[in-house]
Amino acid sequence: MLARDILQLSVSAVRAQRQRSWLTALGIAVGIAAVVLLTSLGTGLQRFVLSEFTQFGTNLITVTPGKTQTFGMSGAMLNSVRPLSLADAEALQRLPHVRGIVPMVMGNGAVEHGGRSRRTAVYGVTSRMPEVWRFEVASGAFLPADDLDTARAFAVLGSKLHRELFGDAPALGEILRIGGERFRCIGVMAAKGQFLGIDLDDAVYVPTARALAMFDREGLMEIDVSFDDAAATDEVKAAVLRTLRERHGREDFTITAQQQMLDVLGSVLAVLTLGVAGLGGISLLVGGVGILTILTIAIGERTGEIGLLRALGATRPEILRLFLGEAAVLAAVGGALGLLLGSGIAWLLHLLVPALPVATTLPHVLLAEGVAIAIGLLAGTAPALRAARLDPIEALRAE
Repeated sequence: MLARDILQLSVSAVRAQRQRSWLTALGIAVGIAAVVLLTSLGTGLQRFVLSEFTQFGTNLITVTPGKTQTFGMSGAMLNSVRPLSLADAEALQRLPHVRGIVPMVMGNGAVEHGGRSRRTAVYGVTSRMPEVWRFEVASGAFLPADDLDTARAFAVLGSKLHRELFGDAPALGEILRIGGERFRCIGVMAAKGQFLGIDLDDAVYVPTARALAMFDREGLMEIDVSFDDAAATDEVKAAVLRTLRERHGREDFTITAQQQMLDVLGSVLAVLTLGVAGLGGISLLVGGVGILTILTIAIGERTGEIGLLRALGATRPEILRLFLGEAAVLAAVGGALGLLLGSGIAWLLHLLVPALPVATTLPHVLLAEGVAIAIGLLAGTAPALRAARLDPIEALRAE
C-alpha cells in the first residue's frame, strides 16, 4: 500500500464520521489555541519589559543610597546611612572606562509661564544626561557643563510639557517659574515616551544642585554611570564599589548593573512563558485522550474492514500506519483550527487593548502544530497497535 493510499484512506475515514471527528479535533484546537494565546501574551510581555529597560542602553550602572538587606528592609531607612553626594558623582566620573555620570534627584513641582501652570516631574540632572540616558535635544541646547555645586538656573523642557505651556510658540530664552524659583529655558527635548509608566516627556530638567535645594534634599536619589562598550560590566562595577566604599567607609549603598538586571528579567519572563504554555498543554492532553477514545471506538466498528484489508494483502505495519495516519490528520486539523483561533484572539485583544503587549511568533506557531501532531500520534499508537495485531480471520468473522 502506497503512502498516498494510506493518506487517502485516513482522510476518508475522518470524513466518514464528520461530527465525531470535528468534536475530537476541537479538543486539540482548544489546547493549541490556549498555547498560542498564552505564549503570545508571554512573549509580548517579555519584549515589552526588555524594550523598556534597554531604551537607556545596557552599559549602565545605577547606584542608590542604602544597602539592601537579606531580610527585606532597605538600608536607606537607617539614619546612619551616608547619602550619595555630588562629590561621590565627581569621584565616579574619574574612574577608567566611565563615559558619563548623571547624579539624579527627582520631585514634583509647578512649572509656570505666561499665566499657564502645570504640575509635573522635575528632574535634577547634569549635562551628560542626554548621552547617558540616550535622550536627544529637539531644539536649543541641554544644560551646560557647569560646576556641579554652582550650576546656573537653566531649564530644559520635555516635549509634552512644552506643548502644554507654549503650544506652537518657541520657548527658548523664556523665563519659567519652577517651584517658585526663576529658570531660563534653553532647550526642548525630543519625544522619549514612557518608562514603566513614567512619562519622560511631561517633565522639566534642571541642574542637580538646583533641584537638591528646591526639594530641600541632603543627598541624591541615584547616580547613573555609563561606561564604554569594550569594558566589562563586572570590572566597572568593582571600581564603583571600591571607590564609594573608600569614600563612605563601608558599603551603605546598592549597585545595580543594567545588563545583569536584564539577564534576570529575561530568565524570569522566559520561565513564565514556558509556565503558561504548560498550562495550555493540559488542554492538549485532553485532546489526546479524545483521539485515543475515537480510535478505540473506530477499531471496534471497523473490525471487518481491517480483516478485509488484511485479506487483500495489507500488512500489519500498513494497518498500523493507516490508523496512525487518522490520528495525525485529526491532530493536524485540530492544530490548524487552534492556530487560527489563538492567533485571532491575540490579534483581537491587541486591537481592543492596544497597550497590551502581544507577539505571536512563527517558532511558537510551528512548535504548537508539531506538538499537536505528536500528541495525536502518541494517542493513536495504542489503538493502531491493537488494530495491527487483529487476526485477519477473526476480523472477517466479525463482519
